[in-house]
Amino acid sequence: MTPAQLSRTVLRTVRRAAGDGALGELSPGALEALDGLPERITVGRPPRPGCGDYATNAALRLAAVTGRPARGVAEVLRERLAREAGIAEVAVAGPGFLNITVAGGARAELVEALAARHGEYAAAERTDPARDVRNWAAATGGEPGPGLLEQRESNPLFLVQYAHARARALLRGARALGFAPEAGAGGYAYDAPREAELLGALAEYERIAALGDTGRLARRLETVADGLLGIHASVLPLGEHKPLAAHRARLALAQAAGTVLAGGLSRLGVTAPVHL
Repeated sequence: MTPAQLSRTVLRTVRRAAGDGALGELSPGALEALDGLPERITVGRPPRPGCGDYATNAALRLAAVTGRPARGVAEVLRERLAREAGIAEVAVAGPGFLNITVAGGARAELVEALAARHGEYAAAERTDPARDVRNWAAATGGEPGPGLLEQRESNPLFLVQYAHARARALLRGARALGFAPEAGAGGYAYDAPREAELLGALAEYERIAALGDTGRLARRLETVADGLLGIHASVLPLGEHKPLAAHRARLALAQAAGTVLAGGLSRLGVTAPVHL
């Protein structure tokens, strides 16, 4: 489930709660104000890890236009959202925020959707350092200095390109071992903290890319690169161990991350290298 899909689910739930009397009788002014809610309702990453996959201010916004207590509105929305397909849990936090945890199957669907686009973006055997530095600096508002040529993880350009190359290397390694990526293989839920954090970064990619803010896009790619490098050691089996369903599932996550990195680098005019 992507943020866009969840946003539609949240908005549908808000409209139904307001329209079927769950919040009591609403004044004509409140009903008119509901038309402007979609622009003010947000769905994004929760401010703290461990508080679900997404957070929304829907209850606070709905309470503001209906004059109802925010916590009471949040409880109404919580009960309804928890019954929606793809949502595992909804919790009320603070003054009326809703923290939403998606079901494991919904996480697998997101991984599958992103990994399926693997062939859409070109990858190169070699980088074009001069062009890559120039375009990365232009995208981020920085100077195209020699620091962007340094091969170390503190260099964001190297970090993103290196992570993409690692994703490609993992796929080659898996082929050599005789297995392929399979999102959600064996019911794999992607609920380990680092996997959930990486999934959250991947889920936000399309929305951020659509904004046209190249600096923000570059920062998102850095987050994805960090996330991928945080899980890549667990993707392939070690030693003489045979590949399991978990390895196929984690390989699909790595492929999804590599796909996002390739797409983002392409948007910025920067090489997505096969080797580095």
